[in-house]
Amino acid sequence: VQLQAFGGGLVHSGGSLRLSCEASGITFRRYGMGWFRQAPGKERKFVAGIAWNGGSTSYLDSVKGRFTISRDNAKNTVYLQMISLKPEDTAVYYCAAELYGLGTRNADFNKWGQGTLVTVSS
Repeated sequence: VQLQAFGGGLVHSGGSLRLSCEASGITFRRYGMGWFRQAPGKERKFVAGIAWNGGSTSYLDSVKGRFTISRDNAKNTVYLQMISLKPEDTAVYYCAAELYGLGTRNADFNKWGQGTLVTVSS
């Protein structure tokens, strides 16, 4: 199983980025997917999730209206579109998967990928 996240980088405050996470070794369409982030010296935190069937999404309150999670089962990929980025969004972003998961903040994500660093300058 491999979850490969990419798309991070350095962006100015107010800018946008789109993260991608490509899965291999799993039947992607059966997995709820999530994005988490971990800022320096802080705990990893749930950011966004999408149910295995794409029927529902969940977001951290502070990113609602700015971040959008989506999935493309044909490409085995989950995306996180981020707009109006703020310095406090700076973190390493990770994607995660749970078989038949609903993608909620309390989901039992048990497959994790390597992170991609997002840095937002003020």
